[in-house]
Amino acid sequence: MIGYVTLGTNDLNRAGQFYDVLLAELGARRLIATERFINWTVGPDAPLLCVMKPFDKNPATVGNGVMIALTADSKEQVDALHERAIQLGAQDEGAPGMRGPLYVAYFRDMDGHKLNVFYLKGARAELN
Repeated sequence: MIGYVTLGTNDLNRAGQFYDVLLAELGARRLIATERFINWTVGPDAPLLCVMKPFDKNPATVGNGVMIALTADSKEQVDALHERAIQLGAQDEGAPGMRGPLYVAYFRDMDGHKLNVFYLKGARAELN
C-alpha cells in the first residue's frame, strides 16, 4: 500500500551516509541518488525510504507526531539496529523492549526525524 516515505534533510550527504549503513542492516540498498534526493529499498516491489532536500528550498523540519517504522526479523535485529543507529549519531528515544505486542526501539536521526524498529512475531505470516 505504501510506495515510499520521504524525510527532509538539510545535509543530503550526512543523511545518505547514515541511512546507507543503517538500512544495509535490513538488507536495503540505494536505488536512486541525485543531487536532491536518495532512496533505498529491499526489493523491486518493496516501498522506498527517501531523504530529500525540500523542493521549496526552505529548511527541512521535523513533523510533530510523524514517525517511520522499520520492520525487523527478530528481537536481536531490533537491538542491533537501535545500537547501530546510536553509533552512527542518532539520538536514543527509547531503548529496545516490549510495548504491548511489539518489541520495539526508538531513535531520531541527525535531522531529528523519529524512527522506530520493531518486531512482531508472526505478523507477516498472519497476513498471508
